[in-house]
Amino acid sequence: MNNNTTIISFLVFTGLVGLATWLITRKDDHASSDGYFLGGRSLTFPLIAGSLLLTNLSTEQLVGLNGAAFQHGFHVMVWEVFAVVALVLMALFFLPKFLRSGIATVPQYLEVRFDHKTRMIVDMIFLTAYAVILLPIVLYSGAKGLSNMLDVQALTGINSETGVLWFMVIVIGILGSIYALFGGLRTVAVSDTLNGAGLLIGGFLIAYFGLKAVGDGNGAIAGWNSLIENAPARFNSIGGKKDDVPFSTIFSGVVLLNLFYWCTNQQIIQRTFGASSLAEGQKGVLLTGALKLLGPIYLVIPGMIAFQLYGHLGIGNDDAYGTLVKNVLPAPLTGFFAAVMVGAILSSFNSALNSTCTLFSLGFYKNVLNKDADEKQVVKSGKIFGLIIAITSMIIAPMLAGQDSIFGYLDALRQIILKCY
Repeated sequence: MNNNTTIISFLVFTGLVGLATWLITRKDDHASSDGYFLGGRSLTFPLIAGSLLLTNLSTEQLVGLNGAAFQHGFHVMVWEVFAVVALVLMALFFLPKFLRSGIATVPQYLEVRFDHKTRMIVDMIFLTAYAVILLPIVLYSGAKGLSNMLDVQALTGINSETGVLWFMVIVIGILGSIYALFGGLRTVAVSDTLNGAGLLIGGFLIAYFGLKAVGDGNGAIAGWNSLIENAPARFNSIGGKKDDVPFSTIFSGVVLLNLFYWCTNQQIIQRTFGASSLAEGQKGVLLTGALKLLGPIYLVIPGMIAFQLYGHLGIGNDDAYGTLVKNVLPAPLTGFFAAVMVGAILSSFNSALNSTCTLFSLGFYKNVLNKDADEKQVVKSGKIFGLIIAITSMIIAPMLAGQDSIFGYLDALRQIILKCY
């Protein structure tokens, strides 16, 4: 692979997205809380769909779910398919209630329905979850994926994998922090939409070139036939009792987690609060659902391909996707996809930071610490708190390297939380 070609294509696409985003959003209002946190409530359905999709499709999904498919097989696609059900419920039931209430955060809605104490508790839960779970995973998975794709160890001369991981986490964290803290929600939404289009194209290309590699020069269709013939049991879409996602959990745990994620998770649904109207918000959410139906093509199939190509080499689950991308994509496309991946990482990182700032500024600072704060003070408090959270996440992220997989880390945290209750 020609590293120079990869790096040039990476820089060109990243620069074009940054320039286009700046040209579109340079006159936006970033001084008021409404403009900074909710994009001035002016988002149209393409921006909402693009931002929803890319915030979801960061490297913890690309690396994590493909890693799960690499280890467990095709049945992990249930996470993508059942997301559609949750998105339909969000569009038809939850979103009208949220927008009618005029809220900016989910805890704020709980205060309307219940009381102030409930809002404070949920604010604290969200803030802790973003700082300890979500942001570190985004940074870790992004660093892992990009270090494999761009061969960062060779480019930087850093000898150890741990050193490369720390280097990438710090670089992504600094860039993401600058982007998130100086931009607003609409800036995030615009760049998400541009990168989202590239991510879909790149994801399909990886599946295509991966199948060609499996087909050993006989084409993608031959590769698909070979993939099924060599391991038909791995294509069982119904998980057994000992599988990663047993069938019995689909109508309980999977549905409940999808409902939380797509209907009440502040990081995800904040851009729907910024919709210019209910109709625009609903169209954006439903378009996201339609795009999620294509998810298994780029979130599961590459993991299946990687298992056939590299399963005998003993590579880790979280290394499978990056290894496949580096080996099957032509050099110019590798740089292009790495640039899209950076956009996806920054999207999730920015969205989580923006939501963290929103929850702190509107939930704690304005509501508890300084009830007389003006708009400028509210926005400033969010930026300062976001910087603290970003630094904390950069410290935690490299510590995830000891886990078997990203999803394993999530399960370990789930077990700790359950024990606390």
